[in-house]
Amino acid sequence: MKRELTDTQIKDGRSFERDAELDRLEAVARDILEQARRKGATEAEVLAHSSQGLAVTVRLGGVDVLEHTRDSGIDVTVYKGRSKGNASCADLSESSIRECVERAVDIARFTQEDPSNGLAPADLLATEFTDLDLWHPLPLDAKAVIERALSIESAGRGDERISNSEGASVNAGLGISVYGNSHGFIGRSSGTRFGQNCVLIAGSGDAMQRDYSYDARRSLDDLESPETTGRDAAERTIRRLGARQIGTAEMPVLLAPEIARSFIGHLIGAISGSALYRNASFLKDAAGERLFPEWVTIRERPRLPRGQGSATFDGDGVATRERNIVENGVLTGYVLSTYSARRLGLETTANSGGVHNVVVEPGGDGADEPWRDVKHGLLVTELMGQGVSLLTGDYSRGAAGFVIERGELAYPVEEVTIASNLRDMFAGIRLAGRDLDTRGNVQSGTILIEKMMVAGQ
Repeated sequence: MKRELTDTQIKDGRSFERDAELDRLEAVARDILEQARRKGATEAEVLAHSSQGLAVTVRLGGVDVLEHTRDSGIDVTVYKGRSKGNASCADLSESSIRECVERAVDIARFTQEDPSNGLAPADLLATEFTDLDLWHPLPLDAKAVIERALSIESAGRGDERISNSEGASVNAGLGISVYGNSHGFIGRSSGTRFGQNCVLIAGSGDAMQRDYSYDARRSLDDLESPETTGRDAAERTIRRLGARQIGTAEMPVLLAPEIARSFIGHLIGAISGSALYRNASFLKDAAGERLFPEWVTIRERPRLPRGQGSATFDGDGVATRERNIVENGVLTGYVLSTYSARRLGLETTANSGGVHNVVVEPGGDGADEPWRDVKHGLLVTELMGQGVSLLTGDYSRGAAGFVIERGELAYPVEEVTIASNLRDMFAGIRLAGRDLDTRGNVQSGTILIEKMMVAGQ
């Protein structure tokens, strides 16, 4: 049964009524736009936002951190011709708002013109605001959140092989915002987020291993049970005991779903407008090029119900739309805001503020059982370091995980480096598993790359 609640008590005993708060922020936004017009701005836009949350961390059965948050603020951008001024403040009093607008106008007065500045075209702005099922507030108090965190850690520490804990955390938050601009556009957004995690240690001395588990959802009802998170953290930690190094060799590499997300994130970074117009991407002018095997499709699904990145409009007010970023292995286009699109002579893809639910469609031979046909390879479950160049595509990162032998986990490994070039990695994908990780803005299953250099001893 769908729960319909309009207010919440995430912070404390005070209620937070969504519609009233949206009305308040909309009134603030409209007032700011009018003030900017009176002060001579030719165009203006504003984001007014409000949020609150509760987070707790427990460790070894005691409360380590308990934090309540409640924030609000405005971000004002004005244009005088193609000169831009921006100012922000966290105080929504009349005097602070007036001063913020004045600062933005003053900055625009002395800033050099940029022909790419300005609002998004009016005909691209959102006109339909579908309910994406993102709002699931609950009357949570500190006691309930602490009990949930304690249950997570207790479940994780239930195995005698767990020797210590770095803690379990639970957080709950909600955010409300109104974006408006001088085209007459007003867009209202609201959403809730819930998350939990557990970090454990197994073994002792030089043989200690650490791992974690977590979950993150829009609704508390969708979060896995506290016991599941705790037990999974314990299992992941224990299976790393006895980790060793391996010899250097070229071999197939499987990226676990949470690692595959960051791999796809490098693609998104390389095709983002800011990287492209700064000539800082190895994929500049790559639109229309086949980068992946023919079966690979990567979709952007901005209106996915309860999605972590779902939105009906982007940070410029442009209506979002579903599209294939990669179709039949071909890169179809880029990830562009209004500004970056103008810099490149293209049209915005409604990605001001980032991407909205990028999904790697399962495919390739073995998508149901990603390890099945791997005779000898490496499953990567952790990455370290920042050895990725979006300018050249060169990829080299520290890793830990498991050797795969004849389709089975053989033994854990650590202190290895995996290296290749992102172009070769994209072209060398052999499967994308059906074990989709839906906890984030980029969703992928296990990805198998045909070969990478694995450096060990």
